[in-house]
Amino acid sequence: MPLLSRRTLIQGSAVAAAYGIGAGIAGRFGTASAAPKPVGIDAVLTEGMIDGKTATKKLMTYALAGTSEPGLAPVLRMRKGEEFAARLSNRLDEPTTVHWHGLRIPNAMDGVPILTQPYVYPGDGFDYRFTPPDAGTFWYHPHCNTLTQIGRGMTGVIVVEDPKDAVFDAEVVLNLRDWRLGGDGQFIDQYKARDAAKSGTFGTVRTANWQSQPDYDVPAGGFLRLRIVASDVTRIYNLRINGAEAVIIAIDGQPLPRTTPLDMSVIAPGQRLDLVVRMPESEGASVDLEDIRPSRPKTIARFRSIGASLKRDLGDVAPLNPNPGVEPDLSSATEVPLVLSATAENSAENSICGSLGFSFWAINKVAWTGDSADPTAPLAEMKLGRTYLLNLQNVTPHAHPIHLHGMNFKVVSSSTGTVAPLISDTYLILPDERVQLALVADNPGDWVFHCHIIEHQKTGMTGYLRVA
Repeated sequence: MPLLSRRTLIQGSAVAAAYGIGAGIAGRFGTASAAPKPVGIDAVLTEGMIDGKTATKKLMTYALAGTSEPGLAPVLRMRKGEEFAARLSNRLDEPTTVHWHGLRIPNAMDGVPILTQPYVYPGDGFDYRFTPPDAGTFWYHPHCNTLTQIGRGMTGVIVVEDPKDAVFDAEVVLNLRDWRLGGDGQFIDQYKARDAAKSGTFGTVRTANWQSQPDYDVPAGGFLRLRIVASDVTRIYNLRINGAEAVIIAIDGQPLPRTTPLDMSVIAPGQRLDLVVRMPESEGASVDLEDIRPSRPKTIARFRSIGASLKRDLGDVAPLNPNPGVEPDLSSATEVPLVLSATAENSAENSICGSLGFSFWAINKVAWTGDSADPTAPLAEMKLGRTYLLNLQNVTPHAHPIHLHGMNFKVVSSSTGTVAPLISDTYLILPDERVQLALVADNPGDWVFHCHIIEHQKTGMTGYLRVA
């Protein structure tokens, strides 16, 4: 059965809000202009109902310029191969930036203070302009004082669309995250040092799109495209669908070569998952997205069948259009050893973008000590166009979602067993695992390489690769 030629938007979802920001941004697939009108994005303080009982103050978020009541950061929609522009205005009382997580864009647009751009101080702005080469689900967040700013809400989803892809009966975007709130609904300390030295400090309130167990109505018997982003600073999710069948169509923004039935999928901070869910036939039947980590299932969001059944067949879901890429040449690859370990050798340095005051983690025995005009040396210096094999070894008893800015890698092998040769920008390396990640150094600049458990990042497990 063919898919619909029209997308049905879900009332009340972040997707609907995103389309409401103006079809001229990305809602219409017309010819791109030479100079697109910048999207105004404000970094702001706000308040909102997170725990369902009391308004939480001092939330941080991104808001469209002129928004009277900012809340959940808007879903930004772009189009593959078409230029996008945004003007960040900092209305916080501290510096900030925007990092476009997973997008392969010029180094000057990557949003890392000192390394790629200056701080955006309170009252100042910064112009971002780039052309996303890949379609998929990505996200945006600060790379300055990240534990506080991300922890208090500054995470938004990016959808880069490819008009060649099939469309579905409905689409919902879910931004998954925890919050460190006390019984009064207000923020408590963002981290505990003893937890930062282990798996990270978990939140006390779990949400999707800033809501606890939100509900969405979806056409009965129809196809729901579910875009999921793990934007939390700590939590690793084991996700499953209860009440319906689903297939995975993309991981970390990259289409799978063939659809894969969903049993349970693990996504860590920084990672993304795209599913197609075939909704139940009966009106009123519900489907739960559940997190089963660590043991007791937790409903993240619920979807309810409405209307007469569309009678879709999950076997009709075809793979998405592949993104462009460069195949690594393993026969000539240069190997780069990267050992993830604990450390007690260095102390953290204060910086404008914040320090936790501790140094617990390291890459190749060097702990990143803080933002500096004279940063530590790169982990590796790479020649433009050459293939490199990152030999990543985790000698710690904790998992680390390792994220590479500006480029993608291909998973080659793992000591845990056979792995699928997936393309990604974030890899969850397990305790004592050794993994080989192949990449073509095809984007010049200094590219950050770090653990996306933010406490680990901020206490040393950070470095960068230099491509020239």
